[in-house]
Amino acid sequence: MKTLLSATRSFPPAVRLLMANQFAINLAFYMLMPYLAAHLADGLGLAAWAVGLVLGVRNFSQQGMFLIGGTIADRYGYKAPIIAGCLLRTAGFALLGVSDSLPVLIAASAATGFAGALFNPAVRAYLAAEAGDRRVEAFATFNVYYQAGMLTGPLVGLALLTADFRLVCLVAAGIFAALTVLQARALPARRATDSAGRESSVPAQWCTVAANRPFLLFSLAMIGSYVLSFQVYLALPLAAGDAFGSAGAKATSLLFVLSAGVAVAGQLRLTGWVKGRWSGQQALVRGLGVMGLAFAPLALLAASGADVPAAVALAALATAVIALAVGSAIVYPFEMDTVVALAGNRLVATHYGLYNTVSGIGITIGNLATGALWDYAQHQQALWLVWGALTLTGAAGAGAVLALARTGRLTAPAPQPLLA
Repeated sequence: MKTLLSATRSFPPAVRLLMANQFAINLAFYMLMPYLAAHLADGLGLAAWAVGLVLGVRNFSQQGMFLIGGTIADRYGYKAPIIAGCLLRTAGFALLGVSDSLPVLIAASAATGFAGALFNPAVRAYLAAEAGDRRVEAFATFNVYYQAGMLTGPLVGLALLTADFRLVCLVAAGIFAALTVLQARALPARRATDSAGRESSVPAQWCTVAANRPFLLFSLAMIGSYVLSFQVYLALPLAAGDAFGSAGAKATSLLFVLSAGVAVAGQLRLTGWVKGRWSGQQALVRGLGVMGLAFAPLALLAASGADVPAAVALAALATAVIALAVGSAIVYPFEMDTVVALAGNRLVATHYGLYNTVSGIGITIGNLATGALWDYAQHQQALWLVWGALTLTGAAGAGAVLALARTGRLTAPAPQPLLA
């Protein structure tokens, strides 16, 4: 805790506020979202297709609109979309708690998703601009607050859920309302140091970012890291269900807490250790390799064909989660720093927006492929295929980033004029 506090205090006030804001954002989000599907299905009696529609609209309105949010941030400054996003989340979460009308629920879900698309690129661009040469340390510290919110949110939501789901929604909305007021009053206005976003048209912004070939290649190379990270929500819970049956949900909760706990406890020390020994490019390659290797013990265990005791299965799952969290913690701050570098410090929020959109599309495709492979492998009694494919995904991502590094495509480009 002392290390986190001293690291936080070493940054400017605006950066400290952004970190505290991100903790509160994730606290409010994760105290509600894990329990929304059950509320819609059991509490409101919606059909499965309607539940899927509400959740799908939220995901699409966030992942599909990141580019819009980043463009707004570069054109009008970072503060306005951050405040607007928090205000939208306030309204969206309140509506999710008080409404039982499907059209209203869909609108509320879309609002909560678009809110994330508004403030996420703006927050990261703001953080990068304020941190200056200390971007890696800033993003490492930021990730501790991010993960702490993810760790705390479901526990707070579960406690409030004993009273009523409506209370969960209203408390989450209240947190976002407080954040809206706090940021309106205390967050300094901040624009990008370059004037590209203000002096060019939106199509010119998008064309310029789309023409940044090294950035696009890096975005594609990093898709695998997001697919692997998402397995905490997909393949690993499925494996826990297979291994522990009715106790699978408890095992999944334990794995989720373990994943966030590793990031909270180890991010700063791990980043400091890595910075002292590896270059940023080496950290990306080796971190991706660790993420892929996280699934190797599960592949070996499944390939053995032996009956696995519950304790061994839990140990293998915990090992995978810890290794995956360690690899993610290695990658994240250097990944965020590389996006800024490849943007050449121009249209940074727009670059972050497109980067998030690409990763979101990659997660969707990766989840479909992983789910389909899981069904096939389970039918063939060959789950090692799933874990082996995920291990190879990490190796492929590491190889792609290594190839970009060796060909000089991970260095900051020379400033180019905006495309018309």
